[in-house]
Amino acid sequence: MPAPRMSTTPLPGIGVQYDLTTREHRHLSVVAHRDGTRTVNLYRADDPDACAQSLHLTGAETTSLIDALMPAHHSPNVLHTTDLGLVAERIELSGHSYWNGRVLGETRMRTETGVSIVAVLRRAEARPSPAPDFRLAGGDTLIVIGTREGVDAAASILGRE
Repeated sequence: MPAPRMSTTPLPGIGVQYDLTTREHRHLSVVAHRDGTRTVNLYRADDPDACAQSLHLTGAETTSLIDALMPAHHSPNVLHTTDLGLVAERIELSGHSYWNGRVLGETRMRTETGVSIVAVLRRAEARPSPAPDFRLAGGDTLIVIGTREGVDAAASILGRE
């Protein structure tokens, strides 16, 4: 199968446009705006110069879409996976988190999910192996390790507001 055709066009003051023609001869483009947003355009099959659909994505939406399109479904929050079925991931507490100001032991993380919180990143410092009496704060990033299911459950618990 031949490689897809991709062209790049600088758009002064806007960003860069990437045009792709698929193996089915469909034309789509992505405009990478200087502010980090993206516009994805899909063109009509009967007229590859006529835009049929346009979707504007925020920076966060773009990151999520890129993550979903990656062959190995790699997330920037995933630190490492092993053949043992374990994953280490970063989970950030929002400033409005239910856990803001509460101690780590109250989360019952290991009991509820089987996940271990191996470190907490706060500003420019890391707190390895935080004890159950460690007080959490909004903006903390917790480094957790466990099964994929356990880490997903931990993210749900820690995302509580």
